[in-house]
Amino acid sequence: MPEQLLQDIVIVGGGTAGWMAAAALSTVLRDRYRIRLVESDEIGIVGVGEATIPMIQRFNRVLGIDENEFLRETQGSFKLGIEFVNWGRVGDRYMHGFGRVGQDLWTVPFEQYWHRLRALGKAAPLEAYSITRMASLANRFMPARPDIPNSPLADINYAYHFDASLYARYLRRLAEQRGVVRIEGKITHATRRGEGANPGHIDAVVLESGQRVEGELFIDCSGFRGLLIEQELKTGYEDWTHWLPCDRALAMPCESVSPLTPYTRSTAHRAGWQWRIPLQHRTGNGHVYCSRFISDDEAAATLLAHLDGKPLADPRPIRFTTGMRRKIWNENVVAVGLASGFLEPLESTSIHLIQSAIQQLIDFFPDRGFDAADIDEFNRNSRFHYERIRDFIILHYHVNQRDDAPFWQACADMSIPAALQEKIALFKSHGRIQRFNNELFTEVGWLQVMEGQNLRPQRHHPLAALQDEQATVDYLESVRDVIAKCVDVMPDHAQYIAEHCAAPRH
Repeated sequence: MPEQLLQDIVIVGGGTAGWMAAAALSTVLRDRYRIRLVESDEIGIVGVGEATIPMIQRFNRVLGIDENEFLRETQGSFKLGIEFVNWGRVGDRYMHGFGRVGQDLWTVPFEQYWHRLRALGKAAPLEAYSITRMASLANRFMPARPDIPNSPLADINYAYHFDASLYARYLRRLAEQRGVVRIEGKITHATRRGEGANPGHIDAVVLESGQRVEGELFIDCSGFRGLLIEQELKTGYEDWTHWLPCDRALAMPCESVSPLTPYTRSTAHRAGWQWRIPLQHRTGNGHVYCSRFISDDEAAATLLAHLDGKPLADPRPIRFTTGMRRKIWNENVVAVGLASGFLEPLESTSIHLIQSAIQQLIDFFPDRGFDAADIDEFNRNSRFHYERIRDFIILHYHVNQRDDAPFWQACADMSIPAALQEKIALFKSHGRIQRFNNELFTEVGWLQVMEGQNLRPQRHHPLAALQDEQATVDYLESVRDVIAKCVDVMPDHAQYIAEHCAAPRH
């Protein structure tokens, strides 16, 4: 059979999603396809996704990006985890640190020995066995040292904080160097094929100038509008606000303060939560909240009252509906970024979902036949990842013990998805955590949130008792001591940035 290769790919919309897609596809497809990106300078971008998770390193490596250059260009900093304040009870603090907790001991996971000793009053807090959590508390950072095997220094897992608009600009330069053509203009509508091959497919987008930009595969990065996936194809949207009721956010930067922390902070307030993202020259802040429980003015006052430094702009309002498109790939349109759905950035998954969609598109890249089996599998995988991340975010809200505000009581009382119920029940029984089908968040992530929000197993794994008690105490203490010594040799986070990737002040 003759080859049925596509020729034309059109990306609708720029911003982080559009330019991530353009940079990745232009790198992987190697000049075999024509890639054009249509965006308008008149249309703003949401641009609040400034915190990431470690998989962003893989994306940057595929693109051949130098880490220090990238951080200089985006005024970025390093991220070892997320600190959660007031999420269990008011006054509680815990951290979801990246990477492993503890070191393998024997038959069962490390945390099972820890559960056993904590019940006996002979274990330190969980954070003492995590190098990323202890380094975060000391405001220290260094990349992993794989040349030092069997050391916690080889296990340092990290992500980044950066200015999303600067990241998009950086990727635009890279993509254009690799052949992507940017077309300036505002799209008024799309046209679709009639008879012939693939009837109903989008065949062009039309600009205000009258210019037609024709294509065979369209990537919709038009944000909440969903210009092609929703406005044209009427794909439909699945609303998850009955589980995740926050529907608004206010975003604003403020002056940076010392120390430069190597972690994101999420502080729960009366009817939502506030993010704090430290960049080199400013701090990004935002208040995600539920408008049924707090007014916009009250939400703004709460945000302003909890800034570290002087505001650098007025609060910028964002409205959203948590959920996802019923199909992320429909006909010849693949939605990426906010066009595909929205999950609040509590665990910094927004940019990861962009990355995941691009990787899946590469895995299931179509030819002109647009085989339904490929599209269906892409949509099944996309739904699985969205739903599993959704459940992890619901966990934070549902497992709270706050009695100071109706919002939190409603979250504790709400019904939750069956898969999440099963996760919680399994942990309550013997502290067991099962990761299904390579879902995004690992057992260690679930452990840290459930333990951090005061969910306690009734018993530990029975096989944890096969190890002699004193030997287990000694082993855990040795892990703790080694981690403490490793943190002592790590440089200060701000010092590391100053020496390797300091961004110039403009």
